[in-house]
Amino acid sequence: MELTYQPFELQLKHTFTIAKFSRTSTPVMLLQIKHEGFTGYGEASMVPYMGETYETANAFLSKVDASQFKYPFDFAAIIAYLDSIAPGNTAIKAGIDIALHDLDGKLKQQPCWQLLGSNPATMPVTSFTIGIDTLDIMRQKVLEAANDYKVIKVKLGRDNDKELIQAIRSVTDLPLYVDANQGWTDLEKSLDLTYWLQEQGVLLIEQPMLKTDTDSNAWLTERSPLPIIADEAVQRLADIEKLKGAYHGINIKLMKSAGMYEAHQMLLKARELDMKVMIGCMTETSCAALAGAALAPQCNWADLDGPFLTSNNPFKLPEFVDGKWVLGSESGLGLDVL
Repeated sequence: MELTYQPFELQLKHTFTIAKFSRTSTPVMLLQIKHEGFTGYGEASMVPYMGETYETANAFLSKVDASQFKYPFDFAAIIAYLDSIAPGNTAIKAGIDIALHDLDGKLKQQPCWQLLGSNPATMPVTSFTIGIDTLDIMRQKVLEAANDYKVIKVKLGRDNDKELIQAIRSVTDLPLYVDANQGWTDLEKSLDLTYWLQEQGVLLIEQPMLKTDTDSNAWLTERSPLPIIADEAVQRLADIEKLKGAYHGINIKLMKSAGMYEAHQMLLKARELDMKVMIGCMTETSCAALAGAALAPQCNWADLDGPFLTSNNPFKLPEFVDGKWVLGSESGLGLDVL
């Protein structure tokens, strides 16, 4: 196995603002693992708030012994090996895992979605995310997206949440997902807001309160007319059990789960606990988005819009029809390298 990697700065089409910060680009590490004439492609999207950087990625990768990746791959053992190198670093671990899944599919001459047991016919629509901005720019973003997407996702969590929703409703009647990014603090006001949001055509709410405040999130979950979904409160498989009852479901992101293998295990665990599942993403290229799309048909909701938010995706944009990712018959991820 030959592991190579290179840094890449992924540029955003618009400044991306959520409840607590803004950014205009995302540092990415693009990985390749070669074996027997095949190349598997992976990606680590290192959004700043998760704490990973080019420096941490290089430090971690310098300790990785690619000879540990013996074929046929034992993905559970591989993740255990990567975790033994250092804790955290989930994005760069995901990059390795994604590359190995792509390589595995190519060696077996099967698509990743098939190897993971997905059915393309059950692919959910993907939402398009509108970051917090001026009302005029938010309206403009919605109008740009309205023809291609069936659901709009709105970042809330400030003191003008209703105003933001009303601005979006002035230009579209598409269903909405909202993500408060831990921005809500008052329980009674939050509960009132959930009922108001339901009246506005909102279908779910992500991470309304601090990820550390399980009791408040549980209180809201018990009373909310809308599904309350854990986002920042869940990263890896070990986090899910304690969230039972505190949320209706979880948002799985490959950059937090350390890749496709553990994301799939998380999905199965959530089902076991009768929790719903959203598959989400960071700002990503087509590589990581296709990795998420391979699991999306097994999920209730999808938020895999990363490549559509960027201006310099180094890969061809995969097929996207009627608001859904199209899973093809190509081996591996189905990534088209430019």
